[in-house]
Amino acid sequence: MKTIAQGAEAIIFKEGNKVTKDRIKKSYRIPEIDNKIRTRRTKSETKLLIKASQIINCPKPIIETQAHQIKMPFIDGKKLSEHLDKFPLTKQKQICKQIGESIAKLHDNNIIHGDLTTSNMIYVPTKSSLFKKGGDENLSIKTKTPSTKKSFPLNKSQAKKSGKADFEAINPRDNGERIFFIDFGLGFISQRYEDKAVDLHLLKQALEAKHFKHWEVLFKVIIKRYKNSKDADKILKQLEKVEKRGRYKK
Repeated sequence: MKTIAQGAEAIIFKEGNKVTKDRIKKSYRIPEIDNKIRTRRTKSETKLLIKASQIINCPKPIIETQAHQIKMPFIDGKKLSEHLDKFPLTKQKQICKQIGESIAKLHDNNIIHGDLTTSNMIYVPTKSSLFKKGGDENLSIKTKTPSTKKSFPLNKSQAKKSGKADFEAINPRDNGERIFFIDFGLGFISQRYEDKAVDLHLLKQALEAKHFKHWEVLFKVIIKRYKNSKDADKILKQLEKVEKRGRYKK
């Protein structure tokens, strides 16, 4: 197993085409309490990932019995925090459209990511092995790249017969590139407009800090697509209040 990432809360190991997120013991906590906290947070994140994988592109946990570990498929792509700025602006906008749509879907299902930054988003190009026949059943990719320009959407009956019932309709002009959301460790379920607004505010701050050259344009693209959310108007009004609080905070 190879360590590919480490944070304050967990270490990520890679073995083959799978990754394991292992929550770190905290020596400053009483062992019994530490065990309960890590177990609770692991269970919570696992449930969020399972629910999110039914809605957007993200890894679906491989259910096993380890109390402090989550096993998932490895997503072979590029972390947006490191690569978004390298793409032409037109492509950056296209990527941000997907981001906005995905956040809207999460919020419509009351899923708060809790750490919406480009460090937790992975760009997967069409040529990735994830799109090859078979793929990985635990990735729950929501759309499938058409094999030719003449391909047309599968209807529900065709999808069921072909074993592709988990896929949405295929857009024949879709280039197949996908954005995967990862790391729901700070996520939770909430219907509150405040929590959804804070989610957006965190992403806005992340864009401004990391992708400052075009952050305003990119955030506008995200919000334009986010407006497909059923409560978008109310959430965006709450976002204005959140930003005002931050602006006048000393």
